Amino acid sequence: MKKLLWIIILVSSLIFTAGVNIHENGYILYCPCMGRFGNQADHFLGALGFAKGINRTLVLPHWVEYRFGEIKSIQVPFDIYFEVEPLLEYHDVVLMEDFMQNEAKEIWPPEKRISFCYVARGESGSCNAKEGNPFGPFWDTFEIDFVSSEFYEPLHYDVYHSKVAEQWREKYPPSKWPVLAFAGAPASFPVQKENKGLHKYLKWSATIDHLANNFIRESLPRGSFIGIHLRNGVDWVRACEHVPRSPVLFSSPQCFGYRAEYGPVTKEACFPTKDIIYKHIRRVMRGFSDVKSIYVASDNHHMLEELQETFKQLQIIRYPENNPHVDLAILGRSNHFIGNCVSSFSAFVKRERDASGFPSSFWAFPPEKKGSVYDEL
Repeated sequence: MKKLLWIIILVSSLIFTAGVNIHENGYILYCPCMGRFGNQADHFLGALGFAKGINRTLVLPHWVEYRFGEIKSIQVPFDIYFEVEPLLEYHDVVLMEDFMQNEAKEIWPPEKRISFCYVARGESGSCNAKEGNPFGPFWDTFEIDFVSSEFYEPLHYDVYHSKVAEQWREKYPPSKWPVLAFAGAPASFPVQKENKGLHKYLKWSATIDHLANNFIRESLPRGSFIGIHLRNGVDWVRACEHVPRSPVLFSSPQCFGYRAEYGPVTKEACFPTKDIIYKHIRRVMRGFSDVKSIYVASDNHHMLEELQETFKQLQIIRYPENNPHVDLAILGRSNHFIGNCVSSFSAFVKRERDASGFPSSFWAFPPEKKGSVYDEL
């Protein structure tokens, strides 16, 4: 009889833990509320490194998107674009939907939901975690409201060059603080150098994989293809005007270094001229004997006609729909990628290709001296 009782207790325990997988190390939630996908991806890698550093499970946030005609941001589940399983090879993660349906009911009830921020946001003396777009729509996706704020100054996110990880664990033990819910990403932008390698755990979902491979197989001619990223929208033109006053701008550290140790970012690298674009493509083509096409991704002007006029022997192709994630996946599979030093979109492709050992280069980098062989191409 006692044996049967123990079996019932054991089975009940297993059923409970299967339904509510409470991690003793606690969790990290955050809103990826800065910028579009490229910036959010930078922040994600930083958040993943931070979660590993302080040994908490990272709750995979929905991606924040902005669509034409929509007043509020759209929240897209993490696994629509990326697989979850590869991330588990590095550290514990859980989809936000799963966390809210299961673990949150037990360890993070509504009356215990506290938002974390470095200092007060705005004049309210709180984190104002839901003030504005996309902050409000993001947390509203799961009907999350906060009862108070917690300011973690002077702690920071660099778990590689200090004892801050230990300080986080001491100040916010999981036993008292099972969930750290950050108003913004617990990460720096651009991505910290030590976190760039984590990109190898970021694998495209089967859906994106299929769309990219299918397009390459059916729409690109057989042979090598060069993938290029052209950042030339009106907002980008204005951003590049800040180059003279900004030795480091956006993702420029991927080329010029985090302290501009390889020189200040140049206007040509930020917004290359047509001549620079044509010369660089010709330079890359010299390394291949079978280039058949150029695949173009752009936020605005794809330059299809101009490129076709200049490279008559090649097919100049873009994806027929506005789908930046498929663009990224296709660029990642090109035989050579040419990107923009300053763009986080290009930085995403570069990190993916570095993890796979594929070659990449950047417009107008390194800067070429006048009269060089490159200048004559």
